[in-house]
Amino acid sequence: MKIADLYIRVSTDEQAEKGYSLRSQQDILRRYCELNGIKIRQTVIEDYSAKTFNRPAWKKLAVHLKKHKGKTNLLLFTKWDRFSRNTSDAYQTIAMLNKIGIEPQAIEQPLDLSVPENKMMLAVYLTTPEIENDRRGLSTKAGIRQAKKEGRWTGKAPLGYINKTAETGKKYIAIKEPEASLMKWIFEELATGTFSGEQILYSARRKGLKCSMNNFYTIIRNPVYCGKVIVPRFKNEETFLAQGLHEPLISESMFLGVQEILNGRRKELGQPISTPEALVMRGFLKCIKCHRSLSGSSSKGKNRYFTYYHCTSACGVRFRSEQVNTAFQHGLSQFSVSKGFDEIFSQSVADAYQNQVGSVLEERNLLVKQIQEMNQKMERARSLLIHDEIEAADFRIIKTSCNEKATILQLKLKAINDKNKAVLNAKPIMEKALSKLNHLNLFFKDSSVEGKRYLISCLFPEKLEYDGNQYKVAQLSEIAKYIYSSMHREILRTQKE
Repeated sequence: MKIADLYIRVSTDEQAEKGYSLRSQQDILRRYCELNGIKIRQTVIEDYSAKTFNRPAWKKLAVHLKKHKGKTNLLLFTKWDRFSRNTSDAYQTIAMLNKIGIEPQAIEQPLDLSVPENKMMLAVYLTTPEIENDRRGLSTKAGIRQAKKEGRWTGKAPLGYINKTAETGKKYIAIKEPEASLMKWIFEELATGTFSGEQILYSARRKGLKCSMNNFYTIIRNPVYCGKVIVPRFKNEETFLAQGLHEPLISESMFLGVQEILNGRRKELGQPISTPEALVMRGFLKCIKCHRSLSGSSSKGKNRYFTYYHCTSACGVRFRSEQVNTAFQHGLSQFSVSKGFDEIFSQSVADAYQNQVGSVLEERNLLVKQIQEMNQKMERARSLLIHDEIEAADFRIIKTSCNEKATILQLKLKAINDKNKAVLNAKPIMEKALSKLNHLNLFFKDSSVEGKRYLISCLFPEKLEYDGNQYKVAQLSEIAKYIYSSMHREILRTQKE
């Protein structure tokens, strides 16, 4: 008596599109075995694609068949496409089954493989579903590529967006809060060039971002955030950026600036931004006794936490952070710019403005010229194609290359235009800067933790010493010396109030 294992497979897509049913296959196989006197040993059900044999249920079945060799001599399924949709893998698996004495057979497409001519029919049964899969794959890829060319995002929405479907049935991505605001903040921080990507990621995680380091550097390279969609290379078409239909979170100029920073074209400065507000001076102080750097931490009191700057050695130096921070801010209140600095600053800004405008115009004219050259090159190629002097394939290569370069040049030109708008009115910016320089304590008070630490690093190149009542003489940085009068080099010698 023949003993058979039944193999039933259907993918989720096939159930939805063609109505294939696991129950229907099982009924057909059981009825076949009853009519032909075949004993059923086990039934294996699979809900997985047949593109490969890397399927959970099949792998368990293959191990079981090899381990219990001789327990069964038939492997039955309804059709050959239930067994496999990969011709080369199917032949290898059939050979493996025959080696352990098992005959695979499709009851609705029966073949006696001992007859040589039937192997031709087996090839037809196996290659037909594979061709169908390949054709469906090509159609899907073509549809996705066309959608990207039209500016539609395909696939899962990037961080800061959400997938939606319009009434017409077309899918699109829309802004999702609060992730969108967080992503915008990340790009704005990166654009300053002040902090490293790792520092900004750490701060963003504290704001609620859930993202790994690798994924973080992937998403900040994605032009989707400035309204562009990447259309990847395909055959003779090169990779290019299409104008997206979605709403951008940042400008193209900001995105390009961030990419320059990430590529190392601009220097990254600053202190780590993972510092609590109460310990803003941490890293800028040294012990009055042993001259080691003071650390900072908090301890729990009876009703609340208290923060301290303290030495890590046995010298025991320890100060309340509120006391140290207040003394520093009070010292800044006595800073005022040197006599005559206003005029020097105004003239310097005016000169820088003129240089900036001249530089922007030169760069803009160069970009416009390069764009015109790309357009002329494409027109010459089109003329050569019309006169049969080059092949259509060569024309497509030239056209794709020119379009790609022109797109990049257009993005740079837009960035230049945005920069030009930013410098058109320098007077309000100059007045605001002078006001902040003259009221340094208020500027310090209103700044973020990151801004406060950056300001400290700009003013004082060396670490400060505090003895519990006053700061010792502090040496100003070279830049600060030009801004503030010499008397302010000892300005932090302020008494505790």
